[in-house]
Amino acid sequence: MQIIAVIDDGGGMMFNHRRQSQDRVLRARILELTARSRLWMNAYSRKQFADADDGRITVDENFLEKADDGDFCFVENAPVLPVLERVERVILFHWNRAYPSDTRFDLDLSAPVWTLIETEEFPGSSHEKITKEVFDRA
Repeated sequence: MQIIAVIDDGGGMMFNHRRQSQDRVLRARILELTARSRLWMNAYSRKQFADADDGRITVDENFLEKADDGDFCFVENAPVLPVLERVERVILFHWNRAYPSDTRFDLDLSAPVWTLIETEEFPGSSHEKITKEVFDRA
C-alpha cells in the first residue's frame, strides 16, 4: 500500500482531534495522483473530499488493514506503524509551517529502510509553498 499524509515541520498532523490545515490545491493533487487507483480513508478524512464522487474513494474505519498492494491510503489521524510491513511507498506533503500538534506521523523515514526518490514544491491555495516527498522502501 501507498501512504499519503500531510505534516507540519514537526511531523504533526492533528491538534485537539482536528486537522491542522487543509488546502484545495493539495486535495486536487492527491486526487490526480490517485486517479487510476483506489483511495482509502476513514470517514473523518472523507469530509475533505466531499466533492469527489467518482467512486474510487473507499471509506472504512479499518482502511489501513483492508487496503491491497498498490492502493493509496490517505492518513490524517491513524497510526501507520502497525501496518508498516505492508507499506511500499510513503508520500508526504509538508505544510512548511510549525503548527500545534498532538497527533504526529509515526513512521521514521530515514535510510536505510526508506529512500527519498522525489521532491517537488508547489503553491497551494492556502499555503505559499507545499513540499511533496516520495519515499520508497529500500
